[in-house]
Amino acid sequence: MHTTDDSFVLAEIRGRVGCLTLNRPKALNALSLSMVRDLTAALRRWRDDGQVLAVAIRGTGKEGPFGAFCAGGDIRFFHQAALAGDPALEDFFTEEYALNHLIHTYPKPYIAFMDGICMGGGMGISQGASLRVVTERSKLAMPETHIGLFPDVGGGFFLSRCPGHLGEYLALTGRVLAAPQALAAGLADVVIESSRLASLWETLASTPFESGEAVERWCRTHQSRTTPQPDWSLDEVNAHFGLARVTAILDSLEVSASAWAKDTAAVLRTRSPLMLHVVLEQIRRARHMGLAENLRMERDLVRHCFHAGHLGRSATASETVEGIRALAIDKDHSPRWQPARVEDVTPDMVQGFFRSPWPVWGHPLAHL
Repeated sequence: MHTTDDSFVLAEIRGRVGCLTLNRPKALNALSLSMVRDLTAALRRWRDDGQVLAVAIRGTGKEGPFGAFCAGGDIRFFHQAALAGDPALEDFFTEEYALNHLIHTYPKPYIAFMDGICMGGGMGISQGASLRVVTERSKLAMPETHIGLFPDVGGGFFLSRCPGHLGEYLALTGRVLAAPQALAAGLADVVIESSRLASLWETLASTPFESGEAVERWCRTHQSRTTPQPDWSLDEVNAHFGLARVTAILDSLEVSASAWAKDTAAVLRTRSPLMLHVVLEQIRRARHMGLAENLRMERDLVRHCFHAGHLGRSATASETVEGIRALAIDKDHSPRWQPARVEDVTPDMVQGFFRSPWPVWGHPLAHL
């Protein structure tokens, strides 16, 4: 077994399966730079190991394995690093997005057990899986607009491929999905009862698999019969979130007689107005991009989130630092967004996020 000094990632070969366990339960397995590096190293090692037919990944909860998958990136680290000018912040996003690309393009079956919370960076290390497993305890979301960020880690790629304009809805609101809704959105493949996960994980070591596809088929035999159940009307989602601008979306929602529309508008009014505009543009652009191109765009975006030079702001004055402060540092839940209203965001403020700070040949993800 390969582990880090703090054992936040456990990597072991069990039978013919490479097994990864995120082991940072007190932080809901939030990803640190060292965890990203350990996951990357294990996947690269196993990619060329003939003994390993497939890879499985799970999280650890407070009571042991499973129960929580990954709450995302370590936002407290983001805040501290941004204030200190720590270059490790740049390394984190470059290496995390490269890990996301590795998972999406992995040549062997990669099975993600998304039990419990799976948000942000947790979605980044699971949405590229060949088999995405959820349970009755799963809670999936890309809630980044809540902290003045955008759905990164490939979020533009996988959200934009949800049915209709559902991706815009999920990206802008950060809506949390249970298993039946995740299936309906195309963000999960099968549901397995959480009570069956421990025994399934143990059989990965003892079953004489002949191929990676056999490992995946074995996992599928444990699925429960669950019908996808959207609790939204796709026609209603499309009618509002298919509109051209955030202001039009909000106006449409707020004049609607639908309770869902009014509740959705109220949620959007709490999010960063600037980042709502950026995220809508992100999803619309990503719909016509391949994975690597999308990740390069997101790397540009996250650089501007912490170094918004085109807005004349330092890292300490960024929307993201302010959003994290309000949610996780001071916990006053009263972010001071700039601008304060969706109606005050100008096109120039938004377009600056999409100008790459690097030449094509010098981009941190040029190798993808």
